[in-house]
Amino acid sequence: MNIGVLCFLTEQSGNPGSIARVAENLGFDSFWVAEHLVMPSHYTVHYPRSADGKVPEFYAHLIDPFVALAIAAQATSRIRIGTAICLLPERNVIETAKAAACLDLYSGGRLSFGVGAGWFPEEAGIMGVDFRRRWRHLREAVEALRALWSQDDVAYQGQFVKFPPVRLYPRPVQKPGPPILLGAHDPKYALRRVARYADGWCPGGLSVEQARECIPQIRRMAREDYGRDPERLEFSVLMMGGQKPTKELMKRYAEAGVTRLIVAAAASAHGDGIKAVEEAAAVVEQAAHV
Repeated sequence: MNIGVLCFLTEQSGNPGSIARVAENLGFDSFWVAEHLVMPSHYTVHYPRSADGKVPEFYAHLIDPFVALAIAAQATSRIRIGTAICLLPERNVIETAKAAACLDLYSGGRLSFGVGAGWFPEEAGIMGVDFRRRWRHLREAVEALRALWSQDDVAYQGQFVKFPPVRLYPRPVQKPGPPILLGAHDPKYALRRVARYADGWCPGGLSVEQARECIPQIRRMAREDYGRDPERLEFSVLMMGGQKPTKELMKRYAEAGVTRLIVAAAASAHGDGIKAVEEAAAVVEQAAHV
């Protein structure tokens, strides 16, 4: 079982390169960073993971993931780097394609691109996203990214993503591009989306029982409905609420088809990111015996 670590990097966390280097030396297979571009001053959405329903203030302080991962890539040589997750509909797809390709190039092909449509309607509205159609927007953006990373004189004409023929370089080291992992949590809708256009799934809080039920469905739909190779899909699970999986739980996830568990170094949002990663490192040693 591979073990990744997710950091919520703010100006209090320390240098992303130093944190990523420690994660690499501790044996984590991947280093992930979170994204929120802007925090609305006024909102009505209820945040279910806080006691008062308020969105955590540190969301306003998160470091841009491409800047953070560029620093992390420069400071490391082996560990994979990833977004968990990039709110793709809130970004210009051409700018994002360029940034991701450059990051993959200079990291030597180590980028895993976790993407999602977002859950925060006020944030989406500020960034010009039609919240009700955000998943359609996401799919179009993913399709456009893949074309921009692999084709010359490529155009895209969707409902939300539109551009005339363009040429975009450099190309990513990974071909045809970095793996795009869908960070959708609700199995009711996520399974078909993953099967149709993602390279893998990275939900938060997916139980072993859900993984055992959902992963075969995704693989079947990928093969039968979309003519894709299900063996090329990868499945990670983000552990929620500070959960640290035991060796027995890791074995059960592995048997269900999950190849990576990502533990959250949540304390990195408010203090020393290195210390937060070190506190999560015991999971790595346990995983070595799974």
